[in-house]
Amino acid sequence: MEIAVLIKHVPSTESAVDIADGGVAVKTDGMTWVMNPYDEMAVEEALKIRTAAGGSVTVFTLGPEKSVEALRTALAMGADTAVRIDPEGKSLDSLGVARVLAGELKKGAFDLVIAGHRAVDDDAFQVGPAVAEFMGIPHISMVIAEEIADGRIRCTRTVEGGTLVLESPLPALITTQRGLNEPRYASLPGIMKAKKKPIDTRLVSTTGTDPGEPIVRVIGLHLPPVRKPGQMVDGDSAAAKAASLVRALREDARVI
Repeated sequence: MEIAVLIKHVPSTESAVDIADGGVAVKTDGMTWVMNPYDEMAVEEALKIRTAAGGSVTVFTLGPEKSVEALRTALAMGADTAVRIDPEGKSLDSLGVARVLAGELKKGAFDLVIAGHRAVDDDAFQVGPAVAEFMGIPHISMVIAEEIADGRIRCTRTVEGGTLVLESPLPALITTQRGLNEPRYASLPGIMKAKKKPIDTRLVSTTGTDPGEPIVRVIGLHLPPVRKPGQMVDGDSAAAKAASLVRALREDARVI
């Protein structure tokens, strides 16, 4: 079973966010960068499938030099090989990224492609499904359980109010949702080995795939308005507090 995993290097959700000069990007100085959490689940699931069925796991990312850190994390977890596609400073939207990744995946012979269902930085939800479309293979999203047998993959995916079971022939692409697994921590020996493994670096200009002109561009970023502090309701009893609350809603907030 040859498995490809798509990962992204993103700012930690614990990082403070501030808008850079120009108003179209965030300040990245001092930010902590990590592998996208949903992509960690993708790597974990690929490793579990490899253990059960054999084969190899290759991780792909499209990003600048610092995104090597995410690839090293995946290698430390147990991935076999890693590929970084350098955008060479080009600004690519989600569809452009998907075109390039799909072009590279087509050069291999992968039975399964796994990706996080979204990245926590832009929440676009687009790259995984778009890669499947550009590759011309089936796609099942928001997967919380999967099993593979007889050249087919059977997945349970979340839908509003419940779950849905879908089946597809391989090759196929699936995207991960919380509940699929609990990603492992990289061991110290794994981390040391990952530092020595080569990263296959390719330039977007030499991949042979034209990402096209971005159809989405950022025209402005704004921080949410500062919320007013909450107001404490005073009173000697629950009834008195309820009366004060109703009076404040009627006379101050004027919502009742």
